[in-house]
Amino acid sequence: MKRTLEQRLQDGPVICGEGYLFELERRGYLQAGSFVPEVALDNPQALKQTYRDYMNAGSDVVLAFTYNAHREKMRIIGKEELLEPLNRQAIRLAKEVAQENPVEEALVAGNISNTNLFDPEDESSKQAVRTMFAEMISWCKEEGVDFVNGETFYYYEEAQIALEEVLKQDLPAVITLGVMGENKMRDGYEVEEACRLLQEQGALVVGMNCFRGPATMQPYVEKIREACDGYVAALPVPYRTSEEHPTFFNLPDGGCACHLPTETTFPTSLDPLYCNRYEIASWAKDALATGVNYFGLCCGASPSMLREVAETVGREAINSKYSPDMEKHFLFGSDDSLKKHNQTYRVKA
Repeated sequence: MKRTLEQRLQDGPVICGEGYLFELERRGYLQAGSFVPEVALDNPQALKQTYRDYMNAGSDVVLAFTYNAHREKMRIIGKEELLEPLNRQAIRLAKEVAQENPVEEALVAGNISNTNLFDPEDESSKQAVRTMFAEMISWCKEEGVDFVNGETFYYYEEAQIALEEVLKQDLPAVITLGVMGENKMRDGYEVEEACRLLQEQGALVVGMNCFRGPATMQPYVEKIREACDGYVAALPVPYRTSEEHPTFFNLPDGGCACHLPTETTFPTSLDPLYCNRYEIASWAKDALATGVNYFGLCCGASPSMLREVAETVGREAINSKYSPDMEKHFLFGSDDSLKKHNQTYRVKA
């Protein structure tokens, strides 16, 4: 029997690979803008390979790619008839890949997320959100997921509704919040208070994901750790956010010499603003020292970045054999068999 999420958390850090949205757009299988994961139906082998790449990079979890695959988003693109087939297919593909893990079968997580429909002043919107979550989680239950990941909620109350619906299906819940530039939840809650409440109400893991890079997420993760007794998650985006620009929505690129089709670098011009893998490793080390239990990266993450996180927190990935090793590099290596004259070009190269 494979270990449950809670059992793995008791044994040490758990790694969850996210970031499929940007990665599949980079690979050419998803449209930026609408950002709907139709890839599960249109190109299932591309989605399976993405799942596989993140799992082999260290993820203990194959997260079903149903972010934005809710009724409201499908209504906007005029494809509500694909809602249930897409959700079920994404989970089934995740289960197939999870069983390929040669060390221990990976966990499979269902996925629900911010709806962009929730309005704290509109009771009908709250009921619509609840209905959307309920149907997605029912499919998760029927397809046999190990837990449900509810993510990127910027309203505490929407996260609360998500948690309630997960618990109705008797499934473990990981609930992570996206904090925008106001530095608090949009319905006024401090993020650490929201996480404490969600944990008290039954979430197995609480924390933050998306929007913020390591530099501007970590201070809030530390507050969450202080406020919460249970398991804490942190999944930043791998971009160089700052106090002046705390999220990736408004990151400037002062070096860009061309006209951008959007007002900001988000979402298709963020490339020059990446953290490198060593910055990611430095953050993971700090997060581990803080007491984070559930690690990952969100939009923009690549498998090599996730592997850096896994290795930093003491895990060996399936593909750790491909981790960087400069010993035999012709310019920078130290192996005795290398031609010494090449090393004179290190500076001039």
